[in-house]
Amino acid sequence: MTPAARVQAAIELLDEIIRAARDGGAAADTLIARYFRTRRYAGSADRRAIRDLAYAAIRRAGEAPASGRAAMIGLAADDPAIAALFDGSAHGSVPIDPKEPAASAGVAPAWLLELISPDDLAGLTGRAPLDIRVNRLKADREAVLTEFPAARLTEHAPLGIRFDEPIAVDSHPLWQDGAIEVQDEGSQLIALACRTRPDMTVIDLCAGAGGKTLALAADMAGQGRLIACDTDRARLSRLLPRAERAGAAGIETRLLNPGRELEDIGDLAGNADVVLIDAPCSGSGTWRRNPEARWRLTPARLARLVATQARLLDIGAQTLRPGGKLVYAVCSLLDDEGANQISAFISRHPGWVAELPFDMVGQGRGPGILLSPARDGTDGFFVARLQRPC
Repeated sequence: MTPAARVQAAIELLDEIIRAARDGGAAADTLIARYFRTRRYAGSADRRAIRDLAYAAIRRAGEAPASGRAAMIGLAADDPAIAALFDGSAHGSVPIDPKEPAASAGVAPAWLLELISPDDLAGLTGRAPLDIRVNRLKADREAVLTEFPAARLTEHAPLGIRFDEPIAVDSHPLWQDGAIEVQDEGSQLIALACRTRPDMTVIDLCAGAGGKTLALAADMAGQGRLIACDTDRARLSRLLPRAERAGAAGIETRLLNPGRELEDIGDLAGNADVVLIDAPCSGSGTWRRNPEARWRLTPARLARLVATQARLLDIGAQTLRPGGKLVYAVCSLLDDEGANQISAFISRHPGWVAELPFDMVGQGRGPGILLSPARDGTDGFFVARLQRPC
């Protein structure tokens, strides 16, 4: 493909991504994979260049652009070399009309700019590194590091390894054997905040596909009781095959009915030593990885998420034994989902005490810790650890 044809392909791809963000469709990475499945003529260099152009245009536009062409014209405004590729050639894009709309540069939609600090926003514009967690059930971190000469140890997570450039981890024998898992350093720290031991009863209330569940299982060394719950059948179904590959035996899974979660785990009431709630959230802390997610968030959707988080916290509280620990996390930089959410919980549940989830990284934010891409190099997370009154 010619460079001009790559620009036109990126425009077509951006049209699909913008439409999906508006209508609640698939994520950008899914759409990109679909796009190239039907365009076998695009070689690996073409696919990489088109993907890079599309993501550069997405990252530059704080508000959802009117079209893929507007997004790319916005990118061209910053790069004369890209502007020159609007040359009207075969399979290329027609020249830019100075009167055409161009996407404005920004970090987030205007309504969100007052809800996230400028320092934290600044960390959302670049690419995220790739982190893996070494599975202590199968491997040693120092030994794994020797397999990846371009990698380095994570600064705070004791089992983490970081790649500053992309790498196909899932094709490596260590991944196929379950010795490593892709997991951001911040996410690894959330699992550490649970401080699980082999003799505990632990509930992962929003387990999804089980990334943190597997980290908890490794800390429990296959002993105790670990129950992974979720309302999404497809995501939860991916957990047990991953657990088998990781050598993490004995994980229980429970598919919960939305709105009736407490009924489905009623037998666990008052029994858990630790409950982890990695709650559904805006995902604002992961916008480096999923930049188009900024365009999906609305005030109404944020309000629904905050209400869901509060309900899950109240459910989790009822499953804990007296003196048990509740760990709450959201991959968000918004206080309404983080510090304000936990402050409201403590107001509803007198006697609960906030503890420091960890002290090696992050910034105190109300009753918890905020991890920031700009300051800490992790995805953005709010993490709180609470003790139920004895």
